[in-house]
Amino acid sequence: MRWKDGMVLRPGMRVGVLGGSFDPPHVGHLHLSREALKRFGLDRVVWLVSPGNPLKRDAPAPIDRRIAVARALVDHPRILVSDFERRVGSRYTARTLALMQGHWPGVRFVWLMGADNLASLHLWQDWKTLMDRVPVGVLARPTARLPACNSVAAEVYQSARLPAHSSRLLGSSAAPCWCFINIPMKPHSSSAIRASGGWQR
Repeated sequence: MRWKDGMVLRPGMRVGVLGGSFDPPHVGHLHLSREALKRFGLDRVVWLVSPGNPLKRDAPAPIDRRIAVARALVDHPRILVSDFERRVGSRYTARTLALMQGHWPGVRFVWLMGADNLASLHLWQDWKTLMDRVPVGVLARPTARLPACNSVAAEVYQSARLPAHSSRLLGSSAAPCWCFINIPMKPHSSSAIRASGGWQR
């Protein structure tokens, strides 16, 4: 089914969803997405560019600018950029995923996140609903591996963890199910780019 921004997803596809501010998008996002496609056996990865992060105090750059930069950066035919959250008026991941499942019935969504997000997942609104709704793929980030694996979410859902050697089964697994994988590290981060003056809001 085609969404208003031209994104086409079909029943049976395994689709990773990488949400965030993308303020700014950078090659680290691309690296993580390529690894997710390969390691989790996904058919697509969608960059879900959010209007704003409720956990962050400062507003991001205008979403149209972030979308345009993301689309210019993406160089892989199976990585898509979407402003779905803006179009449906959602700011919270659990609700967004429910709306995506309703719009694309039969698509097997997988929520993707860096290890730093798993470490703070318990602060998200309805985070258990998220974990219970779709499988979650967690990719290592610099300095975040230990906090992620010792996090509240990792402890609560310990019995639902899929071993890394079975990561390609994640997209076909029923929630709750999550998998942590180590990948080659990239030092890029949006906050560092902003701090260096490489991105002006």
